[in-house]
Amino acid sequence: MEANGAVSEEGVLEELCSDLEEGQEGGFDFGDDLELNQFDGLPYSSRYYKLLKERKTLSVWKARCEFMDTLIKNQLTIVSGSVKTGKSSQIPQWCAEFCLSLQYQHGGVVCTQIHRQQAVDLALRVSDEMDVNIGHEVGYSIPLESCCSSDTVLRYCTDDVLLREMMSDPLLEHYGVIIIDQAQERTVSTDVLLGLLKGVLPQRPDLRVVVLTVPPMSDRLLGHYGGSVPHIQLETLCPAEVVYSNSNQRDYFYSALRLVLEIHHTKEEGDIVVFLASAQEIECAHDVLRQEGASMGPELGALVPIALCPTQCGRAAVQVEEQGRSRRVFLTSSQGEDMFWALDTIKFVIDTGVEKRYVYSPRIRANSAVLRPISKSQAEIRKQLMGSTGKCFCLYPEETQLPSNTPPQILESNITSTVLFLKRMEIAGLGHCDFIDRPDPEGLMQALEELDYLAALDDDGNLSEIGIIMSEFPLDPQMAKSVLAACEFDCVSEVVTMAAMLTAPSCFLQSPAGMRQEAQQCHLKFQHPEGDHFTLVNIYNAFKQHQREPYFSLEKWCQDYFLNYTALQTADVIRADLIDILKRLELPISDSAFGTKANTLNIKRALLAGYFMQIARDVDGSGNYFMLTHKHVAQVYPYSSYGTRAHKLGLPEWVLFHEYNLSENNCIRTVSQISPEVFIQMVPQYFFYNLPPSESKDILQHFLDSAESTHHRDKKQKTETLNNEPHKDCTENQSYERCVIQ
Repeated sequence: MEANGAVSEEGVLEELCSDLEEGQEGGFDFGDDLELNQFDGLPYSSRYYKLLKERKTLSVWKARCEFMDTLIKNQLTIVSGSVKTGKSSQIPQWCAEFCLSLQYQHGGVVCTQIHRQQAVDLALRVSDEMDVNIGHEVGYSIPLESCCSSDTVLRYCTDDVLLREMMSDPLLEHYGVIIIDQAQERTVSTDVLLGLLKGVLPQRPDLRVVVLTVPPMSDRLLGHYGGSVPHIQLETLCPAEVVYSNSNQRDYFYSALRLVLEIHHTKEEGDIVVFLASAQEIECAHDVLRQEGASMGPELGALVPIALCPTQCGRAAVQVEEQGRSRRVFLTSSQGEDMFWALDTIKFVIDTGVEKRYVYSPRIRANSAVLRPISKSQAEIRKQLMGSTGKCFCLYPEETQLPSNTPPQILESNITSTVLFLKRMEIAGLGHCDFIDRPDPEGLMQALEELDYLAALDDDGNLSEIGIIMSEFPLDPQMAKSVLAACEFDCVSEVVTMAAMLTAPSCFLQSPAGMRQEAQQCHLKFQHPEGDHFTLVNIYNAFKQHQREPYFSLEKWCQDYFLNYTALQTADVIRADLIDILKRLELPISDSAFGTKANTLNIKRALLAGYFMQIARDVDGSGNYFMLTHKHVAQVYPYSSYGTRAHKLGLPEWVLFHEYNLSENNCIRTVSQISPEVFIQMVPQYFFYNLPPSESKDILQHFLDSAESTHHRDKKQKTETLNNEPHKDCTENQSYERCVIQ
């Protein structure tokens, strides 16, 4: 103990390692029969010792003393190892022991994950291993949900949650150790965190940062942070037997499904993991295997397909209890490798070797799906999921040249939200983000241009007052601007509902092939004549209305109408969160007036305040929509309100759309009708004049000229009236005025 009462860091390693040598594992001894938990002061349970025995078999355990030594002596540590090494569960516990030994002088521990469900699963597992209650000493924070308390010393959270925390705590002073897990996935949030933390470390000499990754990515990180950064390489697990294909499988999808059925017919025990390219393939494979499994004889046992989309993974799905003699087939896609860290029943892995990623083009402001090979690091992880006793079937030749690492998402995504966040960080004093891979210059320029059009930047390129308020909302900047405009146009309730429904997963269930007609008829009951944005409000209002009815099964109602119950629940939580933010910012919240003519017009004004860059015109009356910003032509999504009733009522000439996807049949999605007159009122003039020449622009120019002519004529008449009646008091009302939020 130092003279001022603080614990000396030099004595920490000696104390912890002596505990290891004596076999205490960090616990405090009180007699022969009683050992108290150092985190809550209660006696350890028998389960703690059972789990401790299992923990000691993990390959990461052999590196414990080396890790603690490195943690004490260095601010930054890189640890590389495969999924099954236990690094995501054990290293955070050791960091918590380190912080405890320093009496939490510098804060607790936070560990990031890229998937929300994995953050929850790891927190539950680690709280069990540490023999403490979830939500107390160990907790988790994911978007829209937090399970923590003032006693929490180890917290798992998603990378985007920690990033937003930096807005109010730029130096993350609540934490003594920050662990960035799954760095190899190269999500935008993880890359920004790694870049910002490089600038935080010199300002906080007491802070420790640990980066967990896989071996190929560790070389990239060492190159970025410098060769002097300590690197701990965990022992590689014995690989499984790997069987390669003789040729590239063009029909890899059906080859994978045939292989599943062949394995099942061998009656060899063990679950199967199939890595497919996309969520659509997962859903299709699930339907096929469910039908095939139903037609099999009972002597083979049940074949249970389980769809696991990494971004929508549910804990219940992974931990399905085996009923009788059954084989589970887990169907997942890229970024799904880490979901199986706790499953020991997997004996077979089928790797198609491809993934479908959405790549954003700033030039046309659209995503397009690209089918490409997985990285070498992903392939190696998949080979080690089942240990040395299983088999990995790679549906590609052994000599296939795979890229070393996963491409960083920051080079393939719309980074407008990221740039808005970094501008906010400049205000907080963190002006420089040292990216591992700098964003594409074209994407960066497009993001800055878009923020300028949205009035989020001032003349010097810094955040304006509106930009600061926009950054408070966990929404894309365009939607945040629409919410702010709704405060001016007295339609907050409706626009916040739209924002929540568009931020949550789609509320429409993927209906089976034979029931699409029935699902379409059910969805027609909610359709609004003004378009898809208004239809979403109808669905949410119906959901809330039935939610208030006693003894009513809301889940069954959603099922009957082919609606996603979980997605609607999520939208409800998002909406409540947005309302809380508006109240905190003391912005006006108007009562709902949905359905009135004035309210409909105001909603369109608010939407146009944010989405004036996403306007299209039907150029030939047959649904070929010309987009003003880049001259591409697209069709309305077939399941849109307009897509389903196009033949009956016709299509609107001018529309606002929420999303344009080049790869999904070249469609614009979530479409609502607008008028050119209202568009002209809301669009910033400098954006309008920058639009490329087109017939559509000429039509809008005519409306603009007419509006300005009317404005000048009215102004002239008022001036003449004032001159003729100089002694009469009157108040001049402007007849033509742009939205002040611009």
